[in-house]
Amino acid sequence: MNVLLIEDDLTVAQNIRQGLTAAGHDCDVYNDGKAGLQAATDSVYDLVILDIMLPNVDGLSILEAMRNENVATPVLLLSAKSDVDDKVRGLRSGANDYLTKPFAFEELLARAEGLAGRKADSDEATHIKVGDLVLDRLNRKVRRGDTEIELQSKEFQLLECLLRHRGKVVTRSMLLEHVWNYHFDPQTNVIDVHISRLRQKVDKTFNVPLIETVRGTGYRISGDFQ
Repeated sequence: MNVLLIEDDLTVAQNIRQGLTAAGHDCDVYNDGKAGLQAATDSVYDLVILDIMLPNVDGLSILEAMRNENVATPVLLLSAKSDVDDKVRGLRSGANDYLTKPFAFEELLARAEGLAGRKADSDEATHIKVGDLVLDRLNRKVRRGDTEIELQSKEFQLLECLLRHRGKVVTRSMLLEHVWNYHFDPQTNVIDVHISRLRQKVDKTFNVPLIETVRGTGYRISGDFQ
């Protein structure tokens, strides 16, 4: 996903950006409210992570300006204020979620990917195509060329996650969250087992393999995107 981060605390901004980049996401950072507002209304992002307390233009004003200009990009608000009234005000101003500082990066990542995923779900066609592989999200069917491929539920979810991030590295942590909801320890071999099974069905009998291992990081779907 492509993220806009508007945060004036340089240390917090750097940590969030590094974490998002390590998870395979792109992140533009602005430390000033005025510049951040310009970016939020002029460019297209999958998600805006927005601090409330900002110089020049505060976060809620940025949020209200975005919604007034019909910018529907999901917004995750960050704030040191934990009062219910502050949260309600932020949500009523058009925020999609609210995270109180200090926070664990893993929680921010889960919330961010969840919000961006909802946007992708609403925007993306029911069929995802890469090369001769077609995944039918509505009917939960997969075929490659003229061959229909039968997948178990987790295999289908795994392939769908890879395809939704096609061309980008999908980390093991991302797969654990999207497919297994963090029910497994990150050191488990469950991902390796399912990737192996998926490759047997999707790649083994075809000329061009699509599932690529990115050593030490995760996996990536390669091929011609449609």
